[in-house]
Amino acid sequence: MGKQTDGCKQGQADRLAGGRASRFASRLASRLASRLGLGALAGAILVALLPTTANAAYPDRPVKILVPFAPGGASDIAARIISASLTQALGQTVFIENRAGATGNVGITSVAKAEPDGYTLLVASSVFVVNPTLSKQAGYDPVRDFATITNLGASPNVIITRPDSGIRTLADMIARARANPNELNFSSSGVGSITQLSIEVLKIRANIRMVHVPYSGAGPAVQAVLAGTTQIGGVNIAAAFENIKSGSLRALAQTGRERWSDLPDVPTLGQAGITNADSETFQALFAPTATPKPIVDLLEKEMVAILSRPDVRDRLQKAGLGTVPYGSEALRTRVIEDVATWRDVITQTGLRVD
Repeated sequence: MGKQTDGCKQGQADRLAGGRASRFASRLASRLASRLGLGALAGAILVALLPTTANAAYPDRPVKILVPFAPGGASDIAARIISASLTQALGQTVFIENRAGATGNVGITSVAKAEPDGYTLLVASSVFVVNPTLSKQAGYDPVRDFATITNLGASPNVIITRPDSGIRTLADMIARARANPNELNFSSSGVGSITQLSIEVLKIRANIRMVHVPYSGAGPAVQAVLAGTTQIGGVNIAAAFENIKSGSLRALAQTGRERWSDLPDVPTLGQAGITNADSETFQALFAPTATPKPIVDLLEKEMVAILSRPDVRDRLQKAGLGTVPYGSEALRTRVIEDVATWRDVITQTGLRVD
């Protein structure tokens, strides 16, 4: 026990020394820049060139993961699943802060403007790539303002109806919508949500017209179909899973590239005859764009290891997130591609939330 205590004290001393060294280096660079008559930019460059142990000591205090939605949603659940494992991996507490507002814009923007030191991270869903196209007030650029760390998982959406609707297959729904334009309505978890957009893609590909009825979340959107308020629903698969399994809802198709393992009888859109309409709601981990690369690399390494653990993947699967862990570059590629994909859909539909 005594040796452990001494080691802990030594570690604290090392971190304090590292912090003092970093602050000393910064002050030294500032004095040199002043004496040499260098401008602010040159001074900043000189600071960067001086040796520092700040990154080596990371993390030396708790790390915050900000979730830009209320507690209980998919992003919040994913963040809480990974936070305990990341706490163990980093040796520092990793805690969750929920900051909801403006369909995620409030929290996402706050992280974009946070100090890029690795102590403020973001877990966000696919609204991250959609919001800047939907709203001029989004306040951030998903590519320019963030460093990608890793995906956490993704889940398809599912197209649902009541068993007594007379619609047994996706082909039935499309035939009815073509014969009676705008007679069918569909619920989603909100204007501009991925659940709405997944149906909008289907409408474009199938050349049909249906009326959108937005709700405040996936739960109310499911209830609207159960109550018969809407004939069709487009929701995250986790939100409708229990109703589908119990038989109180019928799943016509799901929007992923492959069948969902827990709903093997539900075809993908491609298998139902609608090509180039795949979509998923992803969850991913980000940091402010200027976060030092050694810190991003460390977080990426630890997160890929965590997401490769069967126990973590099982918990995410039960939360409706299929996880195939991949790192920073693959996530960045996905963000760029998804921004372009949804921009095209939003432009075609004329959606705006301003």
